[in-house]
Amino acid sequence: MTAPVRIARLAAEVFRVPIDRPVETSFGVMRDRPAVFVRLEDTDGAFGWGEVFANWPAAGAEHRARLVMEDIADLLLGREIARPGDLFHALTAETRIRALQCGEWGPFAQGIAGLDTAAQDLFARRAGMPLGRVLRADAPGAVPAYASGIKIADAPEAIPAARAAGFTAFKVKVGFDMDADVAGIRAAAAALAPGERLFADANQAWDVRTALDFAGQVAACGLGWLEEPIPADAPDADWARLAGACPIPLAGGENIAGRAAFARAAAAGHLAVIQPDLAKWGGVTGCLGAMRAAIGAGRLACPHFLGGGVGLAASAHLLAAAGGAGLLEVDVNPNPLRDAFGTPGARMRDGCWRIPDLHGLGIEALPEEILRYRTLSLARPA
Repeated sequence: MTAPVRIARLAAEVFRVPIDRPVETSFGVMRDRPAVFVRLEDTDGAFGWGEVFANWPAAGAEHRARLVMEDIADLLLGREIARPGDLFHALTAETRIRALQCGEWGPFAQGIAGLDTAAQDLFARRAGMPLGRVLRADAPGAVPAYASGIKIADAPEAIPAARAAGFTAFKVKVGFDMDADVAGIRAAAAALAPGERLFADANQAWDVRTALDFAGQVAACGLGWLEEPIPADAPDADWARLAGACPIPLAGGENIAGRAAFARAAAAGHLAVIQPDLAKWGGVTGCLGAMRAAIGAGRLACPHFLGGGVGLAASAHLLAAAGGAGLLEVDVNPNPLRDAFGTPGARMRDGCWRIPDLHGLGIEALPEEILRYRTLSLARPA
């Protein structure tokens, strides 16, 4: 345990990278890759990095950064923190009325999530240890990982490329066209090498009947899970009906927020796989609690993430600290805001993502090669 710290400076950096090939999901298309990185610094000069969810809406990245700097910073700067998790709980309570007033529960939670991760990084850096080992003394130096973000139509090329980078598990996006989705799943499953695994993500595309139709047609393909086949906020009765009849384990969690909501999801048993996203809610503090509770309830806990290099590094430490048999999600679509921190090919070995044995998250400064993509830079001293 390190001594309390006093926050002296806060910065938020926004980046957008143009991409030649949009990233498609069943609910929309990403035409660039954004990221919001936040940095906390204490009065001794120690610092920590975090990442705030910025994928949606399209104009969300700059808004999130301004919200952190103009609506949350006054509650943070000059504050003394005894433990990193204290910041998450305090800011969540103190911004409740602000979020209620404007109806922006998600953006406030996302900003606090990034700040929590930065606080966790700062404290681990002061302790002189990797974040994962601060959270769990015997945290491993590598975690199983899977290649994600693969549109089913691109699977014939994308899965072999991911395999060449060291992955042995792959997640494809479906929810576009039923016949094409089913044919693509069958082809991808048939092309797997021995020991490889395949998952599918529908991104909330269907109703219960359509989801069961899809699951029935691909039941023989051995999918490890089917992620968000129906809307995350569908009635519990719909999830129960789906879970009771679906031959494929169900996964979800990126669109769940709050300790009570995660506890209900784990207890209900509809989801075999719980997937909190540390950039969307909870940061390291909230998501570690959610994952450990899920594991305790007999669920598989896998952090969800589709963003830049800071959040991916934090997700790896989170998974290492949580334990269990979960896998790290690694988006394999082109993204300099991720790859500048360490490409999948450089980090993957035998299906596992290697975690550098460095202090905190192991990130000293933002890589020089991404600075040309910066769209906004904000900073405030105490």
